[in-house]
Amino acid sequence: MKKSLHIFKNIFVWLMFIFAVAMMIFTIVSVTMFDHIDRNIFGYRAFIVLSDSMSATDFEAGDLVLVKEVDPATLQEGDIIAYQSTGNENYGEVVTHKIRKLTEDAEGNPGFITYGTTTGDDDENIVTYNFVLGKYKKALPGVGRFFYFLKTTPGYILCIFLPFLLLILMQGVNTVRLFRQYKKEQMADLKKERAMIEQERIESQRMLEELNRLKEQLGSAGIDEKSQSSYEKE
Repeated sequence: MKKSLHIFKNIFVWLMFIFAVAMMIFTIVSVTMFDHIDRNIFGYRAFIVLSDSMSATDFEAGDLVLVKEVDPATLQEGDIIAYQSTGNENYGEVVTHKIRKLTEDAEGNPGFITYGTTTGDDDENIVTYNFVLGKYKKALPGVGRFFYFLKTTPGYILCIFLPFLLLILMQGVNTVRLFRQYKKEQMADLKKERAMIEQERIESQRMLEELNRLKEQLGSAGIDEKSQSSYEKE
């Protein structure tokens, strides 16, 4: 039973450690990589969906979308792209919408008319090539929502602080237990050593008593011999 509990405790500690480390890595990666138009990993960028403008067909607010850098000239009608908005209401924000058709802006620059599938309304401005960030590849449901939760105080406490605190407390308890076990073993060794010393003392005392008896016997034998000699002379 004790062995099973020990194995279970070790498994639990390792799982908590892996979870806490994974949360820290995820937080670091998400803070440094998510929603940054100037950063990518192997050509992929990650953006958190902020609205439900595409929820009717592809993804919804709180999802994390992955987009791949591509040559804008290769994009076609029906492709979903992420781009940096130039609209008045959301200037500079990243929008991930579907291409309705290929077109040109007033200056003759090639671009796209995009729209959100939920409403079907075209976006305010034409998206020219220089504002395209990538082509949509995959959505990870709820990951963006979880990322925002991690950035909150309750999320940090629940997912990072408490697991590490629990690990520290468990390690502290384990250290105290090992120290007590060490002291117990020391006391056992000390008692054993004292018992050995006492046994040696008893053995030495017994040998001394035996030696004294031998001396007494030898002394008695000497007296008897003297008495016998005196008797013979008479």
